[in-house]
Amino acid sequence: MKEEANLETKRHSLSHLLAYAVKEIWPNVKLAIGPAIENGFYYDLDFDEGKIGENDLKEIEKKMNYLAKQNLKFERSEKNIDAALAEAREKNDIYKAELIADLKKQGETVVSYYSVGKFTDLCRGPHVANTNQIKPGSFKLQKLAGAYWRGDEKNKMLTRIYGLAFETKEELTAYLNLLAEAEKRDHRKLGKELGLFVFSDLVGPGLPLYTFKGAIVRKEIINYSNELQAAIGYQEVHTPNMNKAELFRVSGHYEKYKEDMFRVISNYSDEEYFLKPMNCPQHTQIYASQSRSYKDLPIRIADFANLYRDERPGELNGLTRLRCFCQDDGHSFCREDQIKEEFTAVLGAIKKAMLTYGMEYKIRLSLWDPGQPEKYLGEPAVWEKAQKILEDILLENKVDFFKAVGEAAIYGPKMDLISQDSLGREWQISTIQLDFIMPQRFQLEYTDSDGKKKTPVMVHRAIIGSPERFLGVIIEHYAGAFPVWLAPVQVKIVSVAETHIAASEKLADEFRSVGIRVEVDDANETVGNKIRKAANEKVPYMLVIGDKESGAAALSVRDRGAKETREIKKEKFIAEVLDKIKNRA
Repeated sequence: MKEEANLETKRHSLSHLLAYAVKEIWPNVKLAIGPAIENGFYYDLDFDEGKIGENDLKEIEKKMNYLAKQNLKFERSEKNIDAALAEAREKNDIYKAELIADLKKQGETVVSYYSVGKFTDLCRGPHVANTNQIKPGSFKLQKLAGAYWRGDEKNKMLTRIYGLAFETKEELTAYLNLLAEAEKRDHRKLGKELGLFVFSDLVGPGLPLYTFKGAIVRKEIINYSNELQAAIGYQEVHTPNMNKAELFRVSGHYEKYKEDMFRVISNYSDEEYFLKPMNCPQHTQIYASQSRSYKDLPIRIADFANLYRDERPGELNGLTRLRCFCQDDGHSFCREDQIKEEFTAVLGAIKKAMLTYGMEYKIRLSLWDPGQPEKYLGEPAVWEKAQKILEDILLENKVDFFKAVGEAAIYGPKMDLISQDSLGREWQISTIQLDFIMPQRFQLEYTDSDGKKKTPVMVHRAIIGSPERFLGVIIEHYAGAFPVWLAPVQVKIVSVAETHIAASEKLADEFRSVGIRVEVDDANETVGNKIRKAANEKVPYMLVIGDKESGAAALSVRDRGAKETREIKKEKFIAEVLDKIKNRA
């Protein structure tokens, strides 16, 4: 923890050096805020009298390096808050003045400043003692971005300068190499190159359109999740994409989540409707549609209905942040004595999925924040009970986990699976949530063995979460080179000349008849060009059909990534491909 704290302190100190350097070059710039963040730092600035471009980053970084070499001390000072506010207003430091005014409203009487060289900034600290603690070459300015003051779109757009910072130059270099590789794997870029999905301005932002190939991969992801959840007793239902606001009033989402939902207006009714952002409230109504006995439980419901969330345009990001998506969503209505069994079964399905997709993972126990009870539904006693049950299940299953206060759902604690892709980046994918609250709000019941009415417990779960978001994740995880079972085209047949098209199509029909996805490239192009195209499409297998191969018992197969071909009998090759599809190898 000490190393992390030191690195965070260094990053925060570098944000001050960044502001110092900018002030040296643009004296009239107005300063906003400059925190340390994961992998670096940033500073938000108001260049009211001019603009700054990416080319200016080199000059700023050069100035920062110069300042760092001057062995400058960071020195703390304090000032009466009224005097500090008056001074900020006098200097027209509008952003600092607003921050100080907020601190005054919170009851603060003194504010602290840090000075380094000729530069002084409002700050709580801490900072490194001296700039000589910042190793040469260990930081780099990365990019420019726009950022609304305090994240509010009604406020002015400021210029945000991002920087990277690590303990050593070697660590920075390694991270820059990782970024370069991530850029090559960017699912937005690869998705376009591989012809998987498109976005249209006429359709709207965050609303992807899946091509023939993209729809295949998405469907394979869904089919696998269906297979996993069916194996543990879940049955699929189909529910509408919208419902009356009253449903969300009862569930609590209207109160806590309304700003993130799309409102629907009817031409014939004054009733308020919403496109649904989650399935759980509707699933309660399937449960409530008939009387339930303790013998009927657990009742396990799965659903792939489309969901809609009114994400801010600036937060949309390819497939990983959308306005329309589905989830391999499921809800189990069970007795308290069945909670452990339900969690264990779902956890097993999630582990199997991660093994198949080849992703490492860790488990996060997401708890409520008792300091902010207004963010959640239900009473503290219910939360404490639910959290203890969930933690005990993880301990009994000997699952390594870490706790995260404030990451719970609005209705209960959850076990989140944080997966790690091939570049070591983390994604929150799967979740299992324990909910005592929603069944109470909907007055769900079952008749227990003693004849008395009891309230069931609701277990919310997702195996890989949103197939659309997961598609974006695995495009980057595999760098577009999907395993055979997921590949939209599993075999590409390249005809050498027009005279070989018939033989190529005949072979393709044989493959299709046994369930292999195949394409024939019969374009009037050179064989070399066709081979390069197939390689760029990252097809698992490529077959070239010329005079020698037409009607031959053996095939000449080029495996993805291989420079040489291999000879294999047709029947054996078909068996090999089908085996990889069946076993999701």
